[in-house]
Amino acid sequence: MPSTHTEWFSTWFDSPYYHLLYQDRNYAEAQAFISALLERLQPKPEARLLDLACGKGRHAIYLSQQGYHVTGIDLSPESIASASEAEHSHLRFFVHDMRQPLPGEFDVIFNLFTSFGYFKEEAENVVALRNATAALRPGGKMVIDFLNTERTVRDLVATETKEKGGTTFRIQRHLHHDFIVKDIWFQDETGQERHFQEWVRALSRERFEEYFRMAGLRLVEILGDYHLAPFEEATSPRMIFVLKK
Repeated sequence: MPSTHTEWFSTWFDSPYYHLLYQDRNYAEAQAFISALLERLQPKPEARLLDLACGKGRHAIYLSQQGYHVTGIDLSPESIASASEAEHSHLRFFVHDMRQPLPGEFDVIFNLFTSFGYFKEEAENVVALRNATAALRPGGKMVIDFLNTERTVRDLVATETKEKGGTTFRIQRHLHHDFIVKDIWFQDETGQERHFQEWVRALSRERFEEYFRMAGLRLVEILGDYHLAPFEEATSPRMIFVLKK
């Protein structure tokens, strides 16, 4: 992983080109997934929910529309500035790094759409989970939605091109040690060639289970897709961990 002091996510997530590249994310699918999770978890009407690594807040906003008290945190100031435009009495957003103790106490913590495993040092993943555990009320639940690493690595698309809003993104993927690395090249509006990377640790189910034991979380079940089907390592697109303190 690059040894620069600036972590890749602290610059790329604040870039308008990040949001341009991923602008076609399926909001309807995401809302259906969250609705299904709420139906399964059955949080009480007065429950306090945390969207951990919330981005621009689309999931936190939807959760608040279901009547819950919701907090969203993300380390991207640009994303939180955008999310904060939707704040109201039961919805708050803060710039925060999950490696630091979390603000408040929560009944349910959501970490959705592969928003974990970005850190250079593996121990930081456990620190983040311990912080989340500390912020959960006794009996509280946590959901971590991660890619199915086994299938993703097996079916890795090495090279592709995407055209978004007049910008051509050239994308390459490869494995580097314990990480899935995505290289992204494009020309910005001035014609300058730009290059960003995404690094996601290729975490196995077994590695996650080690993390959970170290963080004091009990694994309740593993789901395999956004329809909450059971997890099948060979075929499921996701690993969705439901955990309890």
